[in-house]
Amino acid sequence: MLLDLTKNNTDALEKDLQYQAAVLPDVSRTFALTIPTLPSRLALVVTNAYLLCRIADTIEDDPRLDFSQKEANLGRFLATVKEQEDASAFSASVTQLLSPAIPPAEMELMRNVDRVVGVTHSFSEAERRILERCVSVMCFDMPKFQRNSSLAGLRDLPELDAYCYAVAGVAGEMLVDLFCIQCPELEESRPELRSLAVSFGQGLQMTNILKDIWADHERGACWLPRSVFGDGGLSLENLKENHRSGEFQNGLQTLIGIAHGHLGNAMEFTCRIPAREAGIRRFCLWALGLAVLTLRKIQRNPHFTSSDQVKISRRSVRATVFATKIMLRSNRGLRWLFRQAARGLPIRSV
Repeated sequence: MLLDLTKNNTDALEKDLQYQAAVLPDVSRTFALTIPTLPSRLALVVTNAYLLCRIADTIEDDPRLDFSQKEANLGRFLATVKEQEDASAFSASVTQLLSPAIPPAEMELMRNVDRVVGVTHSFSEAERRILERCVSVMCFDMPKFQRNSSLAGLRDLPELDAYCYAVAGVAGEMLVDLFCIQCPELEESRPELRSLAVSFGQGLQMTNILKDIWADHERGACWLPRSVFGDGGLSLENLKENHRSGEFQNGLQTLIGIAHGHLGNAMEFTCRIPAREAGIRRFCLWALGLAVLTLRKIQRNPHFTSSDQVKISRRSVRATVFATKIMLRSNRGLRWLFRQAARGLPIRSV
């Protein structure tokens, strides 16, 4: 399948493709590791999709923008993706509003929205519609949660599910739709795969929420559900005072168990991918493996006060890559490997 060059200068597009490949490691070490394992065409589209999502996240997370500014600029960004607004003009105006606290790599990405969106516009109609849907959900739903974010946390597990869908589950659906283009035989199981992919996304997002509790707290946000921590009997606003309490630790174990359950669904999702699609399997397995190992670090150090204390080592990353390479084509072997990696974790059905 070739890129559609009818609307793009070939040389300019090639430079934009080189730009997105170069910027990916600066904004995500994890995806810079996993995306290149995909088939080349799929890797191009998924890299672009990730960068679109990162742009939306950067706007959402900016501490200087108020809610109305975030909502307006997310709407404008979506319009650039849909070719309804000039991307260069949007990029120039939004970068003037962003906080200097934005990491330099993300700020550089925001200055180059036109280059990222230019790549998006070179894709096939089917691919563009898939990416547009994902960005649309994120741009409409994320501000709803941002508007009410506080140190008090989310209300309950259903609200956590809705939040995880808006920021990760919809991306899982997007990946399934793109995988079906790459591997048409997946089409007949698309509905089931999309359901499992939403769970996959939630498992990854919950792992990030648990790992980043303290970083989120520092910027005035908390994505933990109050109902899990004594149904509001424990104040999440005062984490420093309460994080060693039995009530908080019990709630933490519950959330680890739920995340584990979602990652179990992620393993089933991966096993539904034909064994010959080695690149897609590796993409899924590496993300899954790193998440499980992170949960184990949290489980072993539940009193952690910084994400650095539960960060997995490079040695663990290399071990994950090696182990999944050996078991890549065997569903039985992969399920066994998952059980071994998750040994000792609590689990809750989801």
